[in-house]
Amino acid sequence: LSAELKADRDIVMAAVKQNGDALQYASAELKADRDIVMAAVKQHGYALKSASDELKADRDIVMAAVKQNGYALNYASDEIKADRDIVMAAIKKYGFALEHASDELKADRDIVTAAVKRDGRALRQATAEMKADRDIVMEAVKQDAYALDYAADKMKADHDIVMAAVKKCGYALEFASREMRAD
Repeated sequence: LSAELKADRDIVMAAVKQNGDALQYASAELKADRDIVMAAVKQHGYALKSASDELKADRDIVMAAVKQNGYALNYASDEIKADRDIVMAAIKKYGFALEHASDELKADRDIVTAAVKRDGRALRQATAEMKADRDIVMEAVKQDAYALDYAADKMKADHDIVMAAVKKCGYALEFASREMRAD
């Protein structure tokens, strides 16, 4: 693709409206064009990867991206990764987006609960305190029995937690404490 075509606003806009990922082929100037990037991320949230750094820190752009594809949080600025509303929107779409949230939000009970309700194994990305929270671990193993693998040791010895996990999948017994496996 010629530099002239990559810098043609009409061509790039048509391309990103059809496939947001086409943003990667746009000129640097158009990767910093708010309207072009917004159209791209609304079509394919992952297109945030190709946006300018300035737009990766734009709350509206990132919100549109994560609502389309929660994984897009990975490409947001660090400041945005600490925005509770954006992180919540991302994990409601893709629980594993918790991995890309700020450390503070990985310790937020509501955020972690929402993440594990969506994808139980997102527990892996939570803080140690959250991995030891009985309610959070219960939600995680109800969604995905294998989340027990990421729970704190005391949760792996909790009868109700282990029972919930093995009722969902017997193989989860592998992650229970030695005492629970012997029971």
